[in-house]
Amino acid sequence: MTRNVLDPAPRSYAPHVYLLNRSQRGASCAPEQQTLGDVHDWLLHQATRIDNVMLMFEEFMWRCTAADLGIDRCTLHIGTLHPRMIGFSWFWSRLDQICDEIAADAGAITQTAFTRNPLYKVIIEGQTIKVDLETEEGRTSAPLMKELAEQGFTAYAAMPLSASGETFNAMTFATTRPGGFETKDKDQIKRLIDLLALHVERHIVTRIARNVADTYLGPIAGRRVLDGEIRRGDGEAIEAVVFMSDMRGFTQLADRLSGPEVTAILNAYFDRVSVAILNHGGDILKFMGDGILAVFDQKVLGEGAAASAAVNAARAALAAIEDLNENAPDDLPPAELWHPLKIGIGLHRGEVFFGNVGGEERLDFTVIGRAVNETSRVESLCKPLGRELLLTEPVRDALTGELQTGLNEMGEHALRGVGKPVAIFAA
Repeated sequence: MTRNVLDPAPRSYAPHVYLLNRSQRGASCAPEQQTLGDVHDWLLHQATRIDNVMLMFEEFMWRCTAADLGIDRCTLHIGTLHPRMIGFSWFWSRLDQICDEIAADAGAITQTAFTRNPLYKVIIEGQTIKVDLETEEGRTSAPLMKELAEQGFTAYAAMPLSASGETFNAMTFATTRPGGFETKDKDQIKRLIDLLALHVERHIVTRIARNVADTYLGPIAGRRVLDGEIRRGDGEAIEAVVFMSDMRGFTQLADRLSGPEVTAILNAYFDRVSVAILNHGGDILKFMGDGILAVFDQKVLGEGAAASAAVNAARAALAAIEDLNENAPDDLPPAELWHPLKIGIGLHRGEVFFGNVGGEERLDFTVIGRAVNETSRVESLCKPLGRELLLTEPVRDALTGELQTGLNEMGEHALRGVGKPVAIFAA
């Protein structure tokens, strides 16, 4: 999930639920008149070419409105495989003409807004729920039912679509029609929902593949792999600022701490440095023991912007590590066993090959080249020079303003494997 969540106003969502995307095309995204047969044909043909769940779902609901099905509020819920999110949902309403894509993290499943919602029994147990909101019993059956009744809804229904792991995907429906939903077209509507569920399953597989690729390869590399760059040698030469960080004293740390304790410290370090890199437009390619390899692509960001982003990301990472030292979370080992955590960061700019390398049956999407090796050598100078952030002259030359004038010259240094000494600067 992207970290750039949106303001949900005029709607509001429970804690641990985040707005990711919104569409407000309204009824204009569908024909003015539809029959159930028209909606059925659309699902079989045109809908297969829509690769965005939110837009497909929104158009489906407005087509159902044009077919006079009386659905005024509908939600779609799917589980997913994601390191932080447990599921995604889409919430459409005829009343405010908004269709939202939202995500829920692990904390959402314990919130009373979910556990007291009839949807809980659908997702967890696979039940089908029907609530008559024109009765006192229905209106008081759950906080959401009371809220819907106050908004003028007369009936609510929720049904499972299919199992996704240990939970079920689900849809909910609500209407403002007096007397609730009509039942005369029940069988045809059920066929429409079954067809929609097939589309949803297709999108779930795609989304999970994208989540896994993004998680293990990074969003840029992941997208390129899913777009077909899967053969050995696929890739391109790019100009980039290479970012490499390393934890100081990791070997000694690993010797005196248990495996789970070392893992906890590594994750705290990786998380803080990763956030700094991603927030500044970098792409993380690899976690190497206690090191991080990332690139800031000049083609994507621009030459000067890539260098500035890399320096600012490095400074943000160092500030985050300093905050970790000053405000260590409770889930880390006792501070006297690891405190303070120190890291070194090296930056260098040059051409790298960004693509697939490895064996015929096992590939890695990464960057290789002289610039990567030289960045590693620069980072290794951090300890003997007593600096946390070092960069080379090519990076310095791409910077402007205070980022350039505020650097400290550290002289020229011989780098192993490099023919002549390299000018090094501390930031």
